[in-house]
Amino acid sequence: MSAKWEKKGTNDGELTFEISTDLIEKGLDRAFKKNKTSISVPGFRKGKVPRQVFNQMYGEEALYEDALNILLPEAYEGAVKDSKIEPVDQPQISVESMEKGKPWVIKATVYVKPEVKLGDYQGLSVPKQNTRVYQKDIDAELEKRRESQAELVLKEDKAAENGDTVVIDFDGSVDGKQFDGGKADNYSLELGSGSFIPGFEDQLVGHKAGEDVDVKVTFPEDYQAKELAGKEAIFKTTIHEVKAKELPKLDDDFAKDVDEDVDSLDELKDKIKEELKEQKKNEARDAIEDAAISQAVDNAEIKDVPQSMMDDDIQRQMDQYLAGMQQQGINSQMYFQLTGTSPDDLKKQFADGADRRVKTNLVLEAIVEAEDIEPDKKDIDAEVKNLADQYGMKEDAVRNALTEDMLKHDIAIKKAIDLIVDSSKQDAKAKDSSKEND
Repeated sequence: MSAKWEKKGTNDGELTFEISTDLIEKGLDRAFKKNKTSISVPGFRKGKVPRQVFNQMYGEEALYEDALNILLPEAYEGAVKDSKIEPVDQPQISVESMEKGKPWVIKATVYVKPEVKLGDYQGLSVPKQNTRVYQKDIDAELEKRRESQAELVLKEDKAAENGDTVVIDFDGSVDGKQFDGGKADNYSLELGSGSFIPGFEDQLVGHKAGEDVDVKVTFPEDYQAKELAGKEAIFKTTIHEVKAKELPKLDDDFAKDVDEDVDSLDELKDKIKEELKEQKKNEARDAIEDAAISQAVDNAEIKDVPQSMMDDDIQRQMDQYLAGMQQQGINSQMYFQLTGTSPDDLKKQFADGADRRVKTNLVLEAIVEAEDIEPDKKDIDAEVKNLADQYGMKEDAVRNALTEDMLKHDIAIKKAIDLIVDSSKQDAKAKDSSKEND
């Protein structure tokens, strides 16, 4: 098979290739076998017409279209391999010639992966990260755990304050008419949480159990329910109970309640300190990674990312996001109903940054090639074990779900990232370009 690649634009061109007469004959045989059961010829039962008779009556050209459909995928794949190009979209196929007794000539208009001209990607200066754990960090974490153990205690004949929880009935209306979702009984609401329409919670502060309050609010202009956006509403509200948080005392008993592995408050503080150290270390690594990779992408030269690559990235981001929702028990239909959005809205959300994400991946793949990074069996086994542990799967299931090429690609990308990050240098004066590209 002969193949010729001719570049036309920055990332597109024409791939011309031939299908040999030997392959054509095999394709015609397969096409005939596929269609023979539906061919009617006087004197022959269906499925029993000899090929020679068919050719005499209809001509073998009648089989060309089916034969081409049979042969084209493998022929195109072979031509791509011979030409050493990397298509990023489905080709547009046109037939140049299909003469009897001669090779068929096919032309494909193809978009290929953009060329990447790498700049500096090692020894980059990144903003210095502070990984020190301060006493205020430990105190804040202790307070969070204390809040999680708080009990709600009834406030007898006392006014509600921010931070208190009220149990209420409410019935909302706009222009005197009730609306969907505007009514509830015995609803527990923490004042100051910001979980209700702005202004609603503030108007319950200072009121006691047993009081009725007309809460007047205006829905935000960007409210998800379009029919309510910007409208004034009145919520007739009855306060049944006012409850205050009662925080546990910070002592050894509290420590043992929140963490069964410690015996005292001092032990809990020490453990929290170590956990915060690890957390800050990971956050610092992530920040360095973002800054270093962003610089490597800025230093590289890539012209005109094909739209198909950005479309693929957007779809992949959407699929991953909705899969995450599914794991929380929210299917895509439910998600769009709850958020008042549509698939197009989600697509627009992920379209922002698609160009940057694609360029980042292209640069990392170019570094893999430039550094000749080739994962070995040990790397693959370690990655399979890691994924199995992470997702609670058996290793065989991971291997069945992911091909070796997919595993090698992901491992190689991680190694390229490690190369960039591990060679970077922290500098207090360095500018963080990653935030400019968010």
